[in-house]
Amino acid sequence: MAREYDKLVRDEIPAIIEENGETPVVRTASDDDEYAAYLVEKLREEVTEYAEDRSPEELADILEVVRAIREFEGLTADELEALRAEKAAERGGFQERIVLERVES
Repeated sequence: MAREYDKLVRDEIPAIIEENGETPVVRTASDDDEYAAYLVEKLREEVTEYAEDRSPEELADILEVVRAIREFEGLTADELEALRAEKAAERGGFQERIVLERVES
């Protein structure tokens, strides 16, 4: 019985499926717009999975998707880190655990 997915998967997943005696039906994203949309959806999927079980493996999956997005966008790891550091310098990080409840006027 076929299971439908229509999602971006890691490069070795088709081979793993074949090793399990099943037949994967795959295609390559047709263009950059489609690939970008699948990357964003994959990021959402991985963040949801991390929010549900908070395992280090799910956190690593998020990093892998972020790495793929960074490369797709043409950024080096150093460039992305510099952007992160700049924003942290301007607006801070999350170390102080501040929760904004409301703004009153």
